[in-house]
Amino acid sequence: MRILFVAMPNSVHTSRWISQLYDQGYDLHLFPSTRATPDQTLRNVSLHLASIGSRCISKVACAIPRTFELEQRLRLKSVPVIFDRAFWLAQVIRLVKPDIIHSLEIQGAGYQTLAARERLGEKFPTWIATNWGSDIYLFGRLAEHVGRIKAVLAACDYYSCECQRDVQLAKKLGLQGKVLPVLPNTGGFDLARISQFRKPGPTSLRRLILLKGYQSWAGRALVALRAIALCAGELRGYRVAIYSASCDVEIAAELVSQSTGIRIDLIPPCSHDDMLCLFGRARIYIGLSISDAISTSLLEAIVMGAFPIQSCTACADEWIEDGKTGFIVPPEDEQAVAAAIQRAAADDTLVDQAAEENARVAAERLDRSVIQPQVIAMYEEVATKELAKKRGK
Repeated sequence: MRILFVAMPNSVHTSRWISQLYDQGYDLHLFPSTRATPDQTLRNVSLHLASIGSRCISKVACAIPRTFELEQRLRLKSVPVIFDRAFWLAQVIRLVKPDIIHSLEIQGAGYQTLAARERLGEKFPTWIATNWGSDIYLFGRLAEHVGRIKAVLAACDYYSCECQRDVQLAKKLGLQGKVLPVLPNTGGFDLARISQFRKPGPTSLRRLILLKGYQSWAGRALVALRAIALCAGELRGYRVAIYSASCDVEIAAELVSQSTGIRIDLIPPCSHDDMLCLFGRARIYIGLSISDAISTSLLEAIVMGAFPIQSCTACADEWIEDGKTGFIVPPEDEQAVAAAIQRAAADDTLVDQAAEENARVAAERLDRSVIQPQVIAMYEEVATKELAKKRGK
């Protein structure tokens, strides 16, 4: 099976998803939807760089024609070289001739794949469109995007996402293709391996609060910092660690630390294993945004025993029970977030029982050995059905 992914090359989500297929003998290709350095964990996939060339991230040399050579041939034929990613994607599709095209994320990869499909017409291969994060939940409500989202959903043959919420939203927006199993977009966790990163003993003994530091069009880390300041008296002896902090969050964190006396550390960019170590030492994880699908950080908190406080915009209710295995809060209400932090910091029984229940959920729904076979079966099913259609013609 030859699969061409259209995705962000620097995203660990891209790398983790593709890694589930490494040992299946598939011919894997990646067309970057953005200009970025590939994630260092990406392996065994032919990477096609628009107007630059193609290289194989593998010990085995690539045997496919180079996009750079294609560009030169086009120059010789006096065809204008348009630095348009959809143009180059169409050329790569002609060269690679994939059985399946799988776009990971809609606003970049999905739109580019749609444009390439419009160029190629009936010759276009089977297309799986996957929804990431806010692709539909937020952008589907914005006038600039709703038309293009509808066009993607009307054109793709198959649709996948990680929230039941987004299945219903996609159908309301005109989805015509078949819905594939709802699975986390990052794949599963090797729970046996990462258990070494989890601090021994009950969660109630931990004194670390881990905060996702996004403050942007969606992230609301500043709300979380204000909430921490509101309940500072109950957090004596705790340390706060912030990862992926934006500049305004860094400034606010220093000021909150000075005014409350709480130690707040900014975590520099680090490996995924190092991040899991932080989750494995955290009593509380806080992630706030006005829009998301499954927050990967929420899943990391679940598998590492941290008590999650997650905004109500991230399908958290499909994974945790509010007030029992986590708290689901409004993303812009610091009073509600502060109350959740206070309860999680004070109630040892709550966080310990939540960790036990979340561990059971992780074993049933998040272990790589559970998810990977479903992913492989998904591709095999798509390939089998499409081959049957071609034979029928």
